[in-house]
Amino acid sequence: MDFITGEIIGIDKPLGWTSFDAVKRIRGAIQRRLGVRKFKVGHAGTLDPLATGVLVICTGRATRRISALQEGMKEYVAEIRLGATTPSFDLETEIDATYPFAHVTPQLVLETLPRFTGRVMQVPPVFSAVKVDGKRAYSFARKGHDVELKPKELEIRELEMLGYDGASGRLTLRVLCSKGTYIRALARDLGAALGTGGHLTALRRTRVGDVTADTCWSIDEALRHIAEDPLTFPDE
Repeated sequence: MDFITGEIIGIDKPLGWTSFDAVKRIRGAIQRRLGVRKFKVGHAGTLDPLATGVLVICTGRATRRISALQEGMKEYVAEIRLGATTPSFDLETEIDATYPFAHVTPQLVLETLPRFTGRVMQVPPVFSAVKVDGKRAYSFARKGHDVELKPKELEIRELEMLGYDGASGRLTLRVLCSKGTYIRALARDLGAALGTGGHLTALRRTRVGDVTADTCWSIDEALRHIAEDPLTFPDE
């Protein structure tokens, strides 16, 4: 492995970890292997702690490619609960309202999904890292302050229903979208369009650009490769 010229490592981020947690572990392992106290490591596309799946980590000079890598399309498998909302649009916060959802059928979902494909405008969640007056929106939201965020244009290229359980209101979707798409916000907007509420209950990112989940290492596998694989250096 040539960490200095740069490696692009696909990690399957575990549930509960922040993206920074994963980067920190990888950076620490590389520093130990190279015997250095500092080393440049970054990631392309943040994943929330409640999400799992593809996290692209770049080392050394490959960190210069982060911006380009983030431009790649991202694919997710999302589980949405219809009939209830939360302030954060996911499980970070408790349910704040419930709504009838017995009228929602698979056919209604299929008829509604096209409204959310193509170039669309989306208002980011207030519990997000979007900056407002130089501060992250979540810092206001967690203090109970009202925050008004402007809608942003993005692309949802594909939106596929993988399953719907009418008894529980559990809807599973595959989403192929551009950077900047908040699947939590999609859950909110789709729930409203279906005449009920909705919030995200599980999220797995299965693709970032050309990096897919089936080619990713677990954290433990990545640490083992970093510790054991042969090293090469730019001047060799």
